[in-house]
Amino acid sequence: MKPWVKYTIVRLGVFLVALVVLVLLLPNPYLATLIAAVVAFCVSYLFFAPLRRQVALELAERRSKPEPLDGDSLAEDAELAERDERDAGRAS
Repeated sequence: MKPWVKYTIVRLGVFLVALVVLVLLLPNPYLATLIAAVVAFCVSYLFFAPLRRQVALELAERRSKPEPLDGDSLAEDAELAERDERDAGRAS
């Protein structure tokens, strides 16, 4: 399973558990939801750092790989380069 999927599921699970407990304890469901969100954030920040690090590394790796150019993009780049050369020749 991909790290970002696992991290998302774990965070949602922590939030839902905290929400259920707090809804049973507190009379105001809005306050319970807010507190559950803060609790889930804190728990995930403190205890799931290795999983969060894996997600960050995967995103950085994906971002560092250049996307392969398709034929249309290459043709457009060549046409723009020719147009720039023609414009530079006229300007001289």
